[in-house]
Parts: sequence; structure tokens; C-alpha cells
Amino acid sequence: MAISKLQSKGSEASANLTNAVNDFEEQVINAPTLSLAGWARWTWRQLTSMRTALFLLLLLAAAAVPGSIFPQRSADPNGVIQYFDNNPVAAPILDAIQLFDVFTSAWFSAIYILLFISLIGCVLPRTAVHAKALRSAPPAAPRLFSRMPASQKVKLAASKADQIPQAAFDLLKKQGYRVVRDGNAVSAERGYLRETGNLVFHISLIGVLIAVGWGGGLSYSGQRVLVEGETFVNNLASYDSFAPGTFFTEENLVPFAVKLDKFEVDFDFANVTNVGTPLDFRAYVAAKVPASEGVAAQEKSGVIRVNEPLELPGAHVYLTGNGYAPEITIRDLDGNITYSGSTAFLPQSSTYTSLGVIKVPDAPKQFGIISFFYPTVDELETGALTSLYPAPIDPLLTMNVYEGDLGLETGAPKNVYALDTSNMTQVAGGKSGVAGLRLTVGETVDLPGDLGTVTFDGIRRFASLDVSYNPGGIWVLLFALLSLAGVTLSLLVPRRRVWVRQTSTGFEVAALARGDDPSLEKVVSEVASALAPEADSRSNSDSDQAEGK
Repeated sequence: MAISKLQSKGSEASANLTNAVNDFEEQVINAPTLSLAGWARWTWRQLTSMRTALFLLLLLAAAAVPGSIFPQRSADPNGVIQYFDNNPVAAPILDAIQLFDVFTSAWFSAIYILLFISLIGCVLPRTAVHAKALRSAPPAAPRLFSRMPASQKVKLAASKADQIPQAAFDLLKKQGYRVVRDGNAVSAERGYLRETGNLVFHISLIGVLIAVGWGGGLSYSGQRVLVEGETFVNNLASYDSFAPGTFFTEENLVPFAVKLDKFEVDFDFANVTNVGTPLDFRAYVAAKVPASEGVAAQEKSGVIRVNEPLELPGAHVYLTGNGYAPEITIRDLDGNITYSGSTAFLPQSSTYTSLGVIKVPDAPKQFGIISFFYPTVDELETGALTSLYPAPIDPLLTMNVYEGDLGLETGAPKNVYALDTSNMTQVAGGKSGVAGLRLTVGETVDLPGDLGTVTFDGIRRFASLDVSYNPGGIWVLLFALLSLAGVTLSLLVPRRRVWVRQTSTGFEVAALARGDDPSLEKVVSEVASALAPEADSRSNSDSDQAEGK
């Protein structure tokens, strides 16, 4: 008997399950399909949801990480060239996915634009709702105060209870609530600044995005290596490298000239553990700004330090690097000067062992020199040279000479800090069979192969300057401060509703908060005490227990 009943119930359950599956399949099959407009609305709702906005913001932060890992053409073009030299296989692949131009890449821009659209679509409807809430009255009192998170019932004599609605109206209004009285009930609400702060935060994020995009489009950044005594003029031809924004034009460059009078570095010499550590960098410059439309003529002298730029109209001049620039003169066999000047050598170590390249295309036979400068030379046990200290205490210049085609006549741009020796023959240093040249300050030596002579005339210093301009910088700062103020308001200001209603035995108070509000019980208790300090007030739980007894 029991087994047959179980079989009967099992058959009935199976039949019910089959019917349910059939009904579901019928509903799915007969469900209306979304039109193009329906899909567009669904996509727009998904894009403008707060969850999507937060995800895109996180994705934007993650997408910016490669910009701090890999050198960027806009900020460090020489670093990109060096990366290609050191990683000939990986660099083209990384370049194909724009990892050397992260902040102008298609994928970063796509995330940026989607976040911009998402924030606007999220903020505008909320702003309209909040504006309506600011004009509307607080909601009416609920029927059952006991269902609120915090409530109290207070017993009063009938004569005193009649005064409660007006007293509650005056009390809550004095405390900063927006108050409405409806007969024997009073509704109050405050904390609108919480939502205002939230909206200010999100609107400020939109402002930051606009300022970054607008400022980046009109910005520019250019680099120039300047040797002591040289002058830089702010035009495109004077830059060693230049990265303009999308909307930049040459007319945006404010004309000015900057001369590097002197460059000084203080090295630690007293502390044994930090000998040679640089303590301070100072570039003494003189700037001239000619009179132009909207800009008065001015002359100013200044000292550029790390993170202390020189401010000029339409530009800031930053100090980004420094090194030595040995003065070298090369003459042919007839004594004619084929090369003369100060050549910037790039530091290769913390003690300023520096590498420089000299190209001599105007000699009877073209040749180039790969040279090393040692400020305080010393010889290792292996016979290799090194520098013990970064200051020029015992300077030495060494040279490896290559004869042949420099490749300057092809018209293709060449790196001034590299020598292409593929079509050249080494005639001094290395495996050439001729010792490399060594020169001290003031010394002249003969070049091999009747190439003439070379003289080490002296030592100057150079400074690497970065001239940049971004009109959106001040707006980014302003919107960032506004967003900080907005998020502070949204976190500190509680959104709270309070109701007071007269009853036949006294009155009752209830409160409701948007979000967590640990002080809600305290607010209800304070309102009840202020309205009737001598009365018997009980919380919701206490009154329920009393009634249960």
C-alpha cells in the first residue's frame, strides 16, 4: 500500500514537472523579440548604469598602467628608441598595440569615451530626480511607525498631547529639517547635501575627463639638450624632440628664448656610504620674452631645479637630466677645422661614465668616433676604465674611430647619440690593431689613417630641458578638489527622515535613513525627550514586550 502511494505521488510530481517545462518552453518560444529600438534602449541602460561606470573607471586605471611601465613617445622619445635597440623583437609587437603611445591609443581612447558617456548618462537622470526632490515636500507619515528602523511611543496627558504637532514642527525646523504638518502628523527630512555631494563628485569626474581631453588636445611637450652658454628659442626647429597634442598648431607657441648660463651639481663627499650621491641640481638660466599680442616684453633670470620649473608665458621649463659636454676640435692634415664644439655625452652610470658620438662628414674622408668620458678615471684589474666619482677631478676622454660612410646622405633621420657602423671600418680601438685614443684636458693627438688631429679643449655641462604646456592642468586640479569635496559630503552627511504623530495616549516618533545610520535610535530618543522630557517614553521593542504581557 505504501509503495503504491509513493509511486502515485512520484508519477504526479513527474507529470507536474513535465507540464511546467512545457509551459516554460512555450513562454520562451512565444516571447516577443526586441526591436532595434528595444535593443538600443537596453544597451543604453546597461552603459549608463552605475555598475558599468565603476567598471569602466577601474578599467581606465588598469589601462593606464602600461603607460608607467613602458617609455612613452610623448614624454620620453629617446627612451623609446633605446627600448627598440635593446628589444628588437618585442618592441615592434608592443608598438603595434600602441604600448608606447598608451594615452593616445585607440583602446585607451575607447575606454575614456565610454566612461565619459556612461557618467553623463548616469548623472543627468539622477540630477533631474534630485532637483525634483529638492522642490517636493517630505513624504507623508507611514501608517505603522513600528515598521521603521527606529521608533518610540510616548504617553502624555491629552492636554499636553494636543501641543505636540506644533512643537514637533518648530523643533525639527530649528534642527534644519524641511518640515510639513498634516493634521496631527509632522513629516521632516534633511540630508539633501548627501545626494548633492554624490552628484558633485560624479559631475566633477566628468569635468576631469573633459579637462584632460581638452588640455591634452591643446598641449605640447618638447625636449632640448642645452650646453652651457647656448640659447634655446621656442620654435619647432629648435627642439630635439617634440610631441604636440591633437589640436596643437605652431601658432600656439609663445616666442621666448632661454640661455643656460651655468649648470651646477652638488655631490655628497663627506658621507662615506653615499659618496658621489647628487644632492642638488641647479640650472642658472636667463629668459627673454619679446612683446607680442597679449604678452608684454620681459626679461628674467632664474634657477631651475628638479620639480621647480621656470614659468614662462604659455610654457613651463623643467629640468629632466644633465651630464658633461666635452669641448672637442678636429682638424684635417692641412690644419682646417672639420669639427668643433661641445658634444653632449649621455651618462651611463651613477658616477657619470658617459658615452658620446662624434660624426665628421665634412672631412676629406668621412669618419665617426664612439667616445667615452670618465670624470674621475680609474683602471680596474681587468684593464677596463671606469669613473670613481661623478665630479671632474681627473677627467679622461677615450675614442674608438670608424672610417666610412656615415649614412647622412640618405635623407633618413639618424640618432645623434648612435653611430651606424654597418658601412664603416674601425681604424682605432677594439680589434682594429690600433690602440684607442686617450686624451686629457688640453691634449692633442693624431687620428689614425691620416684623418688629422683631435684636441680635448675643455669640459662644459649640459642640461636636458623639457618645455611643456597644458591649459587643462588648472581645471583638472579644480575638478579634482570639487570631487574630493563632493565625496566628503556624501560620506559625512546622513540622509534622514523623521515623523511625529499625535495619538490618543500621547505621541509617537519614527525615523528612517538612506543607508546605514547608527545614530538613528539616538535621534528618535532626542526628539522624544525634547518634545516631552517628563513623559514615559518607550522604544518599539519595549512597548511590544509590554503589550505581550
